[in-house]
Amino acid sequence: MKRLVALVLSFVLLCPLVTVQADELLDITREFGYEVNPINRPKTSIVIDAHTGEILWQDNIDEVRDPASMSKLMALYLVYEAIAEGRMSEDTVITATASDQAISQIYEISNNKIVAGVDYTVGELITMTIVPSSNAATIMLANYVSNNDPDLFIDMMNAKSQELGMTNTTWNNASGASAISFQGYYAPTRYDREATNLTTSRDMSILAYNILNKYPAILQHTKDAVVTVKAGTPYQEVFDTYNYSLPGAAYGIEGADGLKTGSSPSAGFNCTLTVKRGEQRLIGIVMGVGDWSDQQGEYYRHPFINALVENAFSDYEYRKLLDAGEETINGQTYQLTRDFYGTLAKGSQPVFVVENGQLRLDNGLESVSPLIADTVAVETGKTNQSQSAASTTGAVQTSQSSTDWLTVLKTNWYWLLLPLLLLMLATPIVLSQRSKRLRRQRMRERAGERFRHNRF
Repeated sequence: MKRLVALVLSFVLLCPLVTVQADELLDITREFGYEVNPINRPKTSIVIDAHTGEILWQDNIDEVRDPASMSKLMALYLVYEAIAEGRMSEDTVITATASDQAISQIYEISNNKIVAGVDYTVGELITMTIVPSSNAATIMLANYVSNNDPDLFIDMMNAKSQELGMTNTTWNNASGASAISFQGYYAPTRYDREATNLTTSRDMSILAYNILNKYPAILQHTKDAVVTVKAGTPYQEVFDTYNYSLPGAAYGIEGADGLKTGSSPSAGFNCTLTVKRGEQRLIGIVMGVGDWSDQQGEYYRHPFINALVENAFSDYEYRKLLDAGEETINGQTYQLTRDFYGTLAKGSQPVFVVENGQLRLDNGLESVSPLIADTVAVETGKTNQSQSAASTTGAVQTSQSSTDWLTVLKTNWYWLLLPLLLLMLATPIVLSQRSKRLRRQRMRERAGERFRHNRF
């Protein structure tokens, strides 16, 4: 028996577990009315609350992939940072050079028509960077911020990523198109010109969280399905969005107002989407949808991301839980510096925790980054005398006990399955051993019969 147990445990440890389970992402997408081909399933996806940074859905969120033109969001983060620091404004004028015009004429990378000698405002270039995903416009902005030093701008992108906690991100170019694609008109010297950018859906959601909370003015450039730049001039252009989740576009949904798509041969099709309904705003990312060989992939990504966002809206709510000022929490009186909002599963009751002068919501959700924490500073007041110590302790312990058990079950569910798994693995072995014993017994019986026959 000991040898049998050892054999079973060795099998569990050394052999990969083969499980058959439904694909939840595909099920969710179909549940919300979208017919999708499993071959186009995103390689990685995430949905977070844009206020709290808490993860509401995740699938392979640390898989490193090419963001393609979603890289432009980091370039724009640095543009908005320069605006916030007073180094430029959306009205700042940048005059296009012959090199800018030459980049805009490279057919192989996304662009719009840039004309040398024409003045473009920073605001116009932001719109052109986002909507038609213009590489020429992106490089014009990057050159302005870095004083025409492409390596410095990429340095800034990488430094900012580390500052924001984007720990699995590496930038090799400013726009998402490898530098070699620019035919010499954009040529960093310290970075691999053939390399793509690399990031994860987790890191892209961290970037989107930061840009939305620090520089929400970007939404004025991302919210419309159709935009016009330089209206009424000889250089007027009209662009249709590639973000088909925006209202008025092919897969438009309520409340969608940004942010950026991206695609390339190595990336497949990607999308960073944000949707606001009431006080609740969500951020969704899908990466690696479809295959570059099928250009319909620019449409395939939107049913997946729409469904994941809709599912999060149906499961979670964001609302005010406590008012600023004096509040009694777990029998103790505190002064809150501001109203306290939180995200929690619909139908659940909030559980509050105060640690080191900070109030947080114990909702069982993981933050997308250790640098993002949704807390409110509180100051200790007097204990609420209307509630006895025993009842207070009992209520708190009951709530915490219930929460603790739920946490244990959620965290350690696999231990509950271990006996069943061992039984499933052991049964074939036991049956096999029994079958071998029966065969040996029959062989001995037949040998005995032959011996008796030969003897007599």
